[in-house]
Amino acid sequence: MESQDLPECPVCLQPYDGACTIPRVLACGHTVCESCLLNLPKKLPGAIRCPACTVLVKYPPEGPTTLPKNIDLLRLIPGGSENPRKPVNKSKNVSNLPFLPRSWSDEFYSNWKSYLLRDDTVERDQVSLLPVGSFSSGEEDGSLFKAGYLVRVMDCLREMKEEEREDLGLVLRAFTKQNCRICRVLGLWGDLGDGVLYLVSEKQKWGNFLDKDLGCFEKEGVFNFALMGMEMCEAVISLHKEGLIAGCLSFSCFQLDDFGHIYLDLNEVLLTGRGIQDIVANVGFSGNKIGDGEIGMLFKDLLKRDVFISPEVLLKLLEKEGIGVECCSLKYPIRYSSDAWLLSCILLRIVNEDVFSDEWVEYMCHIIVKGSENSEIDCSSVYTSLMEKVSSLLGTKFGAECASLQQILCKCLDLDPENRSLAGDVWKCIRELVIKPQFDKMVKLDGASYDENGGRCMVVGKLCLLSRERTETQEKYELPGKEANGATDMVNGLTEGRIKWKDLQGHLDCVTGLAVGGGYLFSSSFDKSVKVWSLQDYSHVHTFRGHEHKVMAVVCVDEEQPLCISGDSGGGIFLWSINIPFGQDPLKKWYEEKDWRYSGIHALAVSENGYLYTGSGDKLIKEWSLRDGTLSGTMTGHKSVVSAVAVNNGVLYSGSWDGTVRLWSLSDHSLLTVLGEGMLRSVSTVLSLAADQHTLIATYENGSVKIWRHDVLRKSMQIHNGAIFTVSLDGKWLFTGSWDRTIKAQ
Repeated sequence: MESQDLPECPVCLQPYDGACTIPRVLACGHTVCESCLLNLPKKLPGAIRCPACTVLVKYPPEGPTTLPKNIDLLRLIPGGSENPRKPVNKSKNVSNLPFLPRSWSDEFYSNWKSYLLRDDTVERDQVSLLPVGSFSSGEEDGSLFKAGYLVRVMDCLREMKEEEREDLGLVLRAFTKQNCRICRVLGLWGDLGDGVLYLVSEKQKWGNFLDKDLGCFEKEGVFNFALMGMEMCEAVISLHKEGLIAGCLSFSCFQLDDFGHIYLDLNEVLLTGRGIQDIVANVGFSGNKIGDGEIGMLFKDLLKRDVFISPEVLLKLLEKEGIGVECCSLKYPIRYSSDAWLLSCILLRIVNEDVFSDEWVEYMCHIIVKGSENSEIDCSSVYTSLMEKVSSLLGTKFGAECASLQQILCKCLDLDPENRSLAGDVWKCIRELVIKPQFDKMVKLDGASYDENGGRCMVVGKLCLLSRERTETQEKYELPGKEANGATDMVNGLTEGRIKWKDLQGHLDCVTGLAVGGGYLFSSSFDKSVKVWSLQDYSHVHTFRGHEHKVMAVVCVDEEQPLCISGDSGGGIFLWSINIPFGQDPLKKWYEEKDWRYSGIHALAVSENGYLYTGSGDKLIKEWSLRDGTLSGTMTGHKSVVSAVAVNNGVLYSGSWDGTVRLWSLSDHSLLTVLGEGMLRSVSTVLSLAADQHTLIATYENGSVKIWRHDVLRKSMQIHNGAIFTVSLDGKWLFTGSWDRTIKAQ
């Protein structure tokens, strides 16, 4: 036999040799080498998962040496153990992906998950909120189907335009860490009440500093002015370091902390920008042109509101609205120095104390109108008047030592952004008012890298346009004959109102179970019947009668001979043929051993090898042969009614009123492990189970859900206000139905 044909371990792929790679046989029949069995993760006491078939099998406490050797395999090895090899080091790292059902890509989720805040962590009055998106709250359309918090938030992000997500991501990446003089951005939060996705940032305790008494700026007030001015400049510089240009500012954008320091609130910057855009949109309409009168009135309106915007940014907003300016022959690009205009206006407004007088407003508007007409004579006279006005104002307040400040503030009001000073220059000039340069050698401003081609203006970006561009979502109807794409399409269809429902009426009492098989829907009820419904037109097709007690559960078997199986509270088990024509009598029926103390059948499950499993009021799980209805085995251990059973991947799962879930081996009915046993005080009755591959879902009477992945509890959550009677796991979607009359998807 060639070496490549030798039998090998399915884990390390080393050929068995009987010495170093010893084949050991597991209860499922597969063989694994002894050294690999030692390294397999043992997350359950006394059980491991077979690496070949992933079935849970018993593992001896003494270790793999007590498992039988595969003698037949060793006989196939030529020379036996003549040439023992050194054991190969096995990796002990096992990749266990956490359970997180989602309909979006893993890459998309990983990009945004660190910015998502939990739905119960935000107090509105303690933070600053900026609406950036919207989703269905589930209330306005009267839908009984409500998607979970994470689904709604991620779908909202996914539905955004790429440019919107880019701007939002830039702000989150830059300012979720602490930044100098910038209120830290906390993340994204969806308000399930109003269906709005918010950008959340810190809110300083003392709020807008203009609301405070700034005091009169006499000569000794220069220190107060300098400290405020420097901190505002530092905030703008921090913005520039991240490649962002504010484009507009108002007093509401600056907040005071407990120590009286000034911070810039980015949410307020964006809200100010949205307000400006609304004002601009009302000036004219697309294709229209406005004259110097309208542009002057627009600037006056903003200045009177203490809202400041540079001329080039205002013209850009008008351009985006399709509104032309008759007097404008020059077009200047938006640069970092655009924010210097804003700083100059704010500082002059602070010194002025009161709202800008009409004279000031006329000066500012004249600069823009005459400057845009390229009238050098008029501009020169306006700037001369402006310099005189600023000199008089600063001289009155701070004395004659502020000549440099006067010059730089006027320079920042130059119509051409290229001629203006930068925020760092303004900072240095203000600092010299209180610390002379010869005594200020220890501090050096770490300036921003001013790449004029890389700056992004916030007020003309997509985040400011969100409130006006977002329109009602158009309904998307499926084309005739187009099939839905699984659970994801169903969830989207239900939440968007595209998928309708129909009431199937006919039962005279509570419906206790549903099953699908053979192209039909089967429903069981307390009225002692099982009804058959067509999945084509949802019409009633047939009723199976014969039970003498309440029918508690129903399952289907889709094989050569499709079957519907029902169980009742008297211990009766009925097998019905679902071949047309439907018969009046069951193919087979039998009963559990009757005992008046117990409540009969509570749950049913079917395995692929032709066995039926029942959970009963007598605290037992029983295995029945579908061929002849004989009892094949009994599993004991629960301390109360067995209310739910499920079969998956060679394991039987049973849930009970005692609050535990037990795992049993289908091969020998041995108990593999007990889940939830250490949480008896905090859990309630297990009502339903769903299992898929390595994931187990258990729902409880108190409205909670517990999720196990690879037999380890991954998540516990309260999602309903009442008992959860049914659960379904479809790929990455989890559906639950509750006493609170809602169906939810997680």
